[in-house]
Amino acid sequence: MEEEKKIAVIGGGSWATALVKILCNNVSSVNWYMRNEVAVAHILKFRHNPKYLQSVEFDLDKINVSTDLNETIRNSDIVIIATPSAFLVKLFEDFPIELFEGKPVFSAVKGIIPEYNAIPARFIHKTFGTPYDNIGIICGPCHAEEVALERLSYLTIASQEDEIAEEMAELLACRYIKTTVSDDLFGTEISAVLKNVYSIASGICSGLGYGDNFQSVLISNAIQEIENLIDEMSPIHRDVKSSAYLGDLLVTAYSKFSRNRNFGFMIGKGYSVKTAQLEMDMVAEGYYATKSVMEISKKFQVEMPIVEAVYNVIYERISPVIEMRILSDRLS
Repeated sequence: MEEEKKIAVIGGGSWATALVKILCNNVSSVNWYMRNEVAVAHILKFRHNPKYLQSVEFDLDKINVSTDLNETIRNSDIVIIATPSAFLVKLFEDFPIELFEGKPVFSAVKGIIPEYNAIPARFIHKTFGTPYDNIGIICGPCHAEEVALERLSYLTIASQEDEIAEEMAELLACRYIKTTVSDDLFGTEISAVLKNVYSIASGICSGLGYGDNFQSVLISNAIQEIENLIDEMSPIHRDVKSSAYLGDLLVTAYSKFSRNRNFGFMIGKGYSVKTAQLEMDMVAEGYYATKSVMEISKKFQVEMPIVEAVYNVIYERISPVIEMRILSDRLS
């Protein structure tokens, strides 16, 4: 019988918490790295993450939770990174990259690495030397909060190598999680970055009082922008109407659990960017992604009016009222 592979989950937020919960359905041991010593102590004593998805109770017989990143990865065969993109460079600063050698690395990061304007797959490849065939992405449409409630959810696992995508899909499939695989590593990851920007746009418009009719036009234009950019960046055949693209966009733009939408909603209601960030006390990946995507769209010469509008509001401090009125004339 083949020996069970050991899985590492890197991160202490809601997605990392959800992934640990899911994996415990199918494996006997999960190595979980968290940098917050207080949170680790709380989990070891009370079996709950003190800050994220507090309703999830962990079976500590199946989880090795640690603040030692090197040991967590050294003792694992497969690595899942679920740390916010803004903190990845700092997290792996001075990290012994040989610990990644030969190990499949999956990204559950829903953002862009702001220091390099790079998607996580490219960061993993360049930083650790991991071949693209040994890199995968775990994407939605799926909110961690509904995983905690064990509501039926769907995950897409994308990799250029079918075997590692299928292996991860099997590890994550359970009673309340259905999985599909894709070979579109770059397209799904770029789309996962972009949907956070459009979710901010949706939130801003909702905060300003725009209704469902306008939102439907906004999101239908958003999926066109996504398709235009990913086709330029990674020109392979794909159907952006499928769950990994359109589905992920819809759930992020409309759900009450979407932190990017909530961030945008507060801005639409008159909060400053700084105040909205402090009020949320959580990372809205779309904030960092907006600036990077603006630069990428210029590089590839793709017009993205919605991204431009969000950028003008959160970085150029143009009034949301004025900017969304201008945007409404550019949509069709």
